[in-house]
Amino acid sequence: MPPSSTRGAPELIAWYRAHARDLPWRRPEYLAQYGAWGVLVSEFMLQQTPVARVIPHLQAWLARWPDPRALASATGAEVLQQWANLGYPRRALWLHRAATAIRDQHDGVTPRDVASLLALPGIGDYTARAVAVFAFGDRHPVVDTNTRRVIARAVHGRAQPDPPSRRDLDDMLALLPAAAEDAAVVNAATMELGATVCTARSPECDRCPLAPTCAWRAAGYPASEDRRRKQARYEGSDRQARGGVLRALRHADGHRLPADVVLAEWPDPGQRYRAIDSLITDGLVEASDGELRLPG
Repeated sequence: MPPSSTRGAPELIAWYRAHARDLPWRRPEYLAQYGAWGVLVSEFMLQQTPVARVIPHLQAWLARWPDPRALASATGAEVLQQWANLGYPRRALWLHRAATAIRDQHDGVTPRDVASLLALPGIGDYTARAVAVFAFGDRHPVVDTNTRRVIARAVHGRAQPDPPSRRDLDDMLALLPAAAEDAAVVNAATMELGATVCTARSPECDRCPLAPTCAWRAAGYPASEDRRRKQARYEGSDRQARGGVLRALRHADGHRLPADVVLAEWPDPGQRYRAIDSLITDGLVEASDGELRLPG
C-alpha cells in the first residue's frame, strides 16, 4: 500500500457510524465523567478479555475509584479483590502502579502525550496510543489484534497477519485521514470491523464496507499460514492453579490463609507449589510465618 493512502477511510467512517456497538467507553457522558482515566481503565481491562465480561467490572471499578488518586490510595489486596475473576490479575497491579505514577508524577492528571503514557507502569504501544486518540482526539495509529487482521486481509491479501512488528503502526498510519477526528474514527472502525465482521474464523464479507477493495477477497480468499501465538489450554494449566490460589485468598477473612490449606485439594502438588511461587514472584501474593496473603 502506498504511503499516505487513505483507501477505505470514508467507507469505514460511514460503516462505523451506522453499525458500531454501543459500549460505555464510547459514550460522550462516559468521557465527560471519567475522561482519559476512564479510557485507560477500560483499555487495561479489555486486554485479552471479552467486552461482555469487562462492562460490569469496569462500571464497578470506576464507581469505587473514579480517578487515579482514588485508586492510588487503595491497597494491593483491595485492588485484587475488586478485579475478582476478570483474569490476568497482574493487570490490576500494573493499573494500580500506573495510578500511583499519575498521582505522583502528573499531579493526578492522566497525561496526553504518547511518550509520557508509555513511561507509566504496564502501558505499551497500544494502550498509550489508544488513550491519546480516544480520550484526547490526537492523531496516532492504534493497532490491536483485530486491526492487524483487517489490514492483513484488506491491504496485503493474507488470511492471517504476521507476528506483531513496528510495520503494523506504519500500515495503520497509512490508512488514517489527515483530520484528527476522522483518524480517530478510522482507528476505532478498523478494530470494530475486525471484532464483529472480519473475524478470525467466520468473516462475513458480504457485510464488510471494505469488500469492494479487499485484496484477500479479490485474490479468491487464499489460505495463509496462521503464525499467531496459540492460547494455552486453561483447564489443568498453571494459570488455572494461579487463579485458584487468588480466588481462595480473595474470599478468605483478611485475605490471608495458612499456606498449607490454600488449594490443598489440587491434584498436582508440584503445579500447586509452582503456582504459589510464581504468584509470589509476580507480587500478587505475599508469604510470611506460614501464611499466604494478598499484598497490602
